[in-house]
Amino acid sequence: MSVLIVEKENLKHNIRQIKEYAKENGNPQIIAIVKSNGYGLGLKEYSEFLINNGINFLAVANCEEAIKLRKFGIKEQILMMSSTALKDEIKEMVENNITITIGSKEAKQNLIEIVKELKIKPKVHIKIDTGFGRYGYLYTDKETILNEIKELKEYVDIDGIFSHFSTSFYKERWTNLQFERFKEILDYLEQNNINIKMKHISNSSAFIRFPQMNLNTVRIGSAFLGRIAVGNKLGLRKIGYLESEISEIKTLPKGFNIGYSNTYTTKKETKVALVETGYAEGFHMKLEKDMLSFSNKIRYAIQDIKKIFKNTKLFVEINNKKYYILGRIGMYHVTIDITNEEFKIGQKVKMNANPLYVDSSVRRVYR
Repeated sequence: MSVLIVEKENLKHNIRQIKEYAKENGNPQIIAIVKSNGYGLGLKEYSEFLINNGINFLAVANCEEAIKLRKFGIKEQILMMSSTALKDEIKEMVENNITITIGSKEAKQNLIEIVKELKIKPKVHIKIDTGFGRYGYLYTDKETILNEIKELKEYVDIDGIFSHFSTSFYKERWTNLQFERFKEILDYLEQNNINIKMKHISNSSAFIRFPQMNLNTVRIGSAFLGRIAVGNKLGLRKIGYLESEISEIKTLPKGFNIGYSNTYTTKKETKVALVETGYAEGFHMKLEKDMLSFSNKIRYAIQDIKKIFKNTKLFVEINNKKYYILGRIGMYHVTIDITNEEFKIGQKVKMNANPLYVDSSVRRVYR
């Protein structure tokens, strides 16, 4: 049975580096993104760790996680970043003091109705769609945005306004265009005597690549984990690895097949160990391959082809030494070559894994 190890000192290091870089570049307020089970580090444990290390504003992507944080006893400000017009979700967020994102007339109108019913004045962030095509008022609808804000001000505390970059990890020209569109909206609102306190558009990639776009608030998610899609000029450390153990040891003769599809055949008598972790737990799943750009897909396809010809081997680590995986990774196990080693059943094994892809059933251990 494997566990996901979260290295506390490395995580503290990343938090310090990000805070320092922020101070050097306008000192924006940091909103920590803890969506998707805290990027795989455990929603409760990760959120509490951030708070204990000076991060006092959290954000999630859905109502369920926002409410979970309150049930965990988190009292800090929580932003639910996705605009929703669903009345039951809006009501639950108002009742639980969640900062609500508004990005449509329907969401605004339903929020006003619920506020009148509950007689509670929630905090709200306005979402502007500058070219992502998801949530938010279209940046071209300036008058609509202005009128919506004017109407909302009577019922809610408009605490922030934001947009979201779609390609800040590699397309500078498009990122600049989105930033200019957002700035146009901010300028237009200010010209009409609307000055909203918190302004944010930068995510982790933009925060690192384009500090001039920080405004007075930034949203940091993947950078805390040190698993970023841009150059690591902040010296961030990768957070999280799977720890498993050897469950079986055996010796196989020369010419013996290992794993599904018979992709590996022993070239000599080989001592092997079975490790109780596979792709079902998230081993060897890569976040990078989910990036949606065509160029990235081509790049990773080429890398995979090169690996075939180079015979690139996957490995695990035992006592800081590499041991190569033989055959295909199974759903719940891998087979490793331990020839000439005298390991015992229960020997601890370290396996690289992106926490975001580690199954939620795997226990998170902060060490």
